[in-house]
Amino acid sequence: EEKFYAAGKIGGGRFMKREGRPSDEAVLSGRIIDRTIRPLFDDYIRNEIQVVATVLSIDEDNDPDVCAVIAASLALGSSDIPWNGPVSSVRLGLKTGEEKDFIVNPFYADRNQAYFDLLVCGCDGKINMIESEAKQIAEDRLASAFTTASEVIEKIQAWQKEIIQDVGKTKKIIAKPILTEEIVALFQNEIASKLETVVFTSDKGAKSAYDLRDEWLALAEEKFPGQTGKNQLIGIFEEAVNDLLHKKGIEEGKRPDGRAFDEVRNISTQAGGLSKIVHGSGIFYRGQTHVLTVLTLGGPKDSLMIDGMETAEDKFFMHHYNFPPFSVGETGRMGGVNRRSVGHGALAEKSLRGIIPDRDVFPYTIRLVSEVMSSNGSSSMGSVCGSTLALMDGGVPIKAPVAGIAMGLLMDDKGAYKILTDIQGPEDHYGDMDFKVAGTAEGVTGIQLDIKVGGIPTKILIEAMTDAKKARLHILEKIKEAIATPRPEIAPSAPKITKISISPEKIGSVIGPGGKNIQKICADTNTQIEIEDDGTVYITGKIDGVNEAREIVEDIAREYKVGDRFEGEVTRMLDFGAFVKIGRDTEGLIHISELAPFRVDRVTDVVQIGDQVPVIVKEVDEKGRVNLSLKMADPDYATRKGAKPSTNPPLSGNGGPRRDGPRPHYDRPRY
Repeated sequence: EEKFYAAGKIGGGRFMKREGRPSDEAVLSGRIIDRTIRPLFDDYIRNEIQVVATVLSIDEDNDPDVCAVIAASLALGSSDIPWNGPVSSVRLGLKTGEEKDFIVNPFYADRNQAYFDLLVCGCDGKINMIESEAKQIAEDRLASAFTTASEVIEKIQAWQKEIIQDVGKTKKIIAKPILTEEIVALFQNEIASKLETVVFTSDKGAKSAYDLRDEWLALAEEKFPGQTGKNQLIGIFEEAVNDLLHKKGIEEGKRPDGRAFDEVRNISTQAGGLSKIVHGSGIFYRGQTHVLTVLTLGGPKDSLMIDGMETAEDKFFMHHYNFPPFSVGETGRMGGVNRRSVGHGALAEKSLRGIIPDRDVFPYTIRLVSEVMSSNGSSSMGSVCGSTLALMDGGVPIKAPVAGIAMGLLMDDKGAYKILTDIQGPEDHYGDMDFKVAGTAEGVTGIQLDIKVGGIPTKILIEAMTDAKKARLHILEKIKEAIATPRPEIAPSAPKITKISISPEKIGSVIGPGGKNIQKICADTNTQIEIEDDGTVYITGKIDGVNEAREIVEDIAREYKVGDRFEGEVTRMLDFGAFVKIGRDTEGLIHISELAPFRVDRVTDVVQIGDQVPVIVKEVDEKGRVNLSLKMADPDYATRKGAKPSTNPPLSGNGGPRRDGPRPHYDRPRY
């Protein structure tokens, strides 16, 4: 639970200063805690347990999520609640990828734009939760990181155990519910024999299992009305399916849909074809998991402004994930975003962030939305694949395509195990691990580990990463069949962005008093203009409007230099010279002495209003006024116009007596 006072902020909006619903960052931190401590509860505990981690104070260096996991562990470990902890967490990082040693619990400054960021939770030499983001890190380097994290975790574990031993309460004993022999016999006679048939099918194992479970609940209620709670009846069914799945997998090498352990489901990919209006789209099918991802491009002003407890920033790349109830054949509430959708969207986003082009190369705000149309396992990794297709279809110059795969695990009490590639249905629900790995052909970009057992040995995770790479390369080839490289141009329907640089001293001139100038430019050209403090200007809109706005901004911000040559229109004339328009809103003066290489009597002898004349900048005074020369640009211009040298004598310095009489001698300044 985030509190703005923890960071010395008031926060909130204009009309509400109290903390509202949790931010995405708070939701993600809460999910980290939940996913870490949940596997350490016994399955049969049905009591509601709530753990609240409130951030009371933060500094500018350390992320509170690592501390929150340890605090939750200490709270549970020292309470009387049955729980198989403690569990500890650590964050590792690499700033550039060239370092030999990992940074343990890096500061925010080290994590900003870091090459590698890894959060690991675990206990007793095993790992039970991982969150990672990287810029194509190699699997062997990840394996080393897991080992280092486990070593640090063991030190924190020892510290926690000392505290729990000193202040911990005696744990309550909650007996495992026992069903009557009659109910157990009914299950064995009527349901158990059907389990293998409904679970080990080619495509609908999970759905068929749920149907059989409903049949069992109805049968038990009919035969023994009111004698046993629903949770107990579900418990015997779930345990039987779990045992069957593990036995068949570990002992017989059989998966519910008949695939080999390292086999990926059938894949279909498509880039584009959704609509001429959208800026890019990708469709990714993997078995019964179907994901449509749509790309939208915008200007800098379309970025997401984040004003959180920890950071305040503009976010220029975002991925949103939607999981409607119809994707699993159910009805349900639509609208709003639940914690799962926030988590899955963030996982895909961090898996893709490392291959998004720098803003210097591609200054667009990028939004991806993944719509799960049908789901049977690993829709988040399907979103990663669909996003890669959409990005390349939209002409985004990504650094490399990314694909993702979900790895599973079946492990028995004796330590025997089987690693599963591309889990679905019953394997997702009853398996012991959901290990999502995303990356390019060169390395890993995102990892998330969730488990249902107390912990996974590092050895198994390393083995799973090897299998995941093999599957990832297979999926990348399928993606390349649809589109091998990003399209050379963005979609015609997408806005165009141009980036120019102006002197920071000219920013005020472009903006104008109260924003008058920039607002007028935006309104006249139907564009958006964003100016940064260093003078970088982003102009977004339709191509014609962008070009026009660029000309205006460049003209206002132009710094005229002596020797610059222009072609301008004479706009007005005075006795001493002519004004020439050399920019959209800039005029310069050609003094009469600069019209021709000889003296002329009148300005009109050489130029007239409306004439197009070549000029060269002769001088820019301290006020920014531009003095021009026609004779330097074209010495023969006046002659071609018929101008002739003046026959009148030039004015001398002796023009006669002063009109108001002689100046007194004391009127001169004295130094």
